[in-house]
Amino acid sequence: MVQNSTLINQNFSKGKEIYNDFCMQCHMPKGEGVPKAFPPLAKSDYLKNNRLESIKAIKYGLSGTIIVNGEKYNSAMAAQGLSNEEITNVMNYITNSWGNKNTSLITEEEVSQVER
Repeated sequence: MVQNSTLINQNFSKGKEIYNDFCMQCHMPKGEGVPKAFPPLAKSDYLKNNRLESIKAIKYGLSGTIIVNGEKYNSAMAAQGLSNEEITNVMNYITNSWGNKNTSLITEEEVSQVER
């Protein structure tokens, strides 16, 4: 994890591009998700409290029940086929957008160490 107090200077445009191409269809343009179907990423307690599981979900897919902001979701998410660099970029974008704030940026090395 990289501690970085100057997130204002970070450019998350690569992550936004990846989000728009791979994630927006289900999680919606502003990360609001779809009630009862796809969990929100905006103001998400799951993203904040489950860093490793969130990376793993993008890298390998996710199935089974998760709880996000007090609501149960039980949809399947396919692995997105992204590189470790792309996962790093999109994770840093979503964890610093729509009311989320992550002061410990995710690194490509951290993503590369995540196993099933």
